[in-house]
Amino acid sequence: MFSFFKTKKNYQNVNAETFKQLLADTPQAVVIDVRTPAEVRSGAIKGAINIDLMSVDFQQKIEKLDKNKTYFVYCRSGNRSGQACNILGNAGFEHLYNLAGGIMSWPY
Repeated sequence: MFSFFKTKKNYQNVNAETFKQLLADTPQAVVIDVRTPAEVRSGAIKGAINIDLMSVDFQQKIEKLDKNKTYFVYCRSGNRSGQACNILGNAGFEHLYNLAGGIMSWPY
């Protein structure tokens, strides 16, 4: 009932340990940090590219990404990266992982 209210989730939420292991097992993967540049300066996952979810050109930047690659997305707490994964999924990306708990849950 009311299935039209449900949105399709196009990504998988994973904890830090699983995120790290999947990333290690996927050599061509891309890590995207969707925090602001100021937040990124406080520390980031090695090799991550910064595409700020709140920037006016977020949509234009993701349109340039290869939809066939696997993307590991994170933010501070997992909320914005979940939103970014929804946007990416709706744009046709199929291999998406969201770091549940965000960088705050990243002990590595």
